[in-house]
Amino acid sequence: MNIDIITLFPKMFESPFAESIIRRAIKNEIIDLKIHNLRDWAIDNYGSVDDKPFGGDVGMLIRADVVYEALTTIKNQNLSVAKATSPLKKGRDLKSKIILMSARGKKFDQKKAEELSKFDNLILIAGHYEGFDQRISDFMIDEEISIGDYVLTGGELPAMVITDAVARLVPKVLGKDKSSQIESWSEIEMDGEKIRTAEYPQYTRPQDFMGYKVPEVLVSGDPKKIKKWQMDQIREKQAQAK
Repeated sequence: MNIDIITLFPKMFESPFAESIIRRAIKNEIIDLKIHNLRDWAIDNYGSVDDKPFGGDVGMLIRADVVYEALTTIKNQNLSVAKATSPLKKGRDLKSKIILMSARGKKFDQKKAEELSKFDNLILIAGHYEGFDQRISDFMIDEEISIGDYVLTGGELPAMVITDAVARLVPKVLGKDKSSQIESWSEIEMDGEKIRTAEYPQYTRPQDFMGYKVPEVLVSGDPKKIKKWQMDQIREKQAQAK
């Protein structure tokens, strides 16, 4: 999978993606992650990528022409996406998706992460300042996504969250570990219904820690009883959430 992130602050991404699973996936060439500085497509030698909004509103907006040039360049670099194509919506390749980090976007969740992991190419646009020229949303992207109902200083952290959640679902990223299939918020079937919920509690040694003991069923060695206990824990969490 190719993941391109467009940002005004590329150094913010150096540390989060230099560790753990994502680093290993990049090293093993399972994930091709590129961070692009939006100022590389600035309109002048001062690095300008924004301007004052029409109508007299406060703040600065990222310009549509700057984002257009950035998307055009990135899409043409990813030859598996398209050759010499416009980033405008008409005729976009179905194997790629352009996503704008936006407070008004659709709420990100595990289901969306699973959906995005099926694409060959993702381009994430992380904004700053007051926001983006509306024509970017209207004509250049496929979707706006938010990671929650709160305000951040920019779209960099949401882009990191989405990249991490999606990348770990790409085949071979977790190696032989199958945990992603049974972890929290993955879809499971229970009582004939498909649900998404937090995972059941888990324990390790010591079995008795300062009087707090591991549930007896988990050390019983009976797979059926253990499975029933796990499902009961999920049912309990479901009931508490209602």
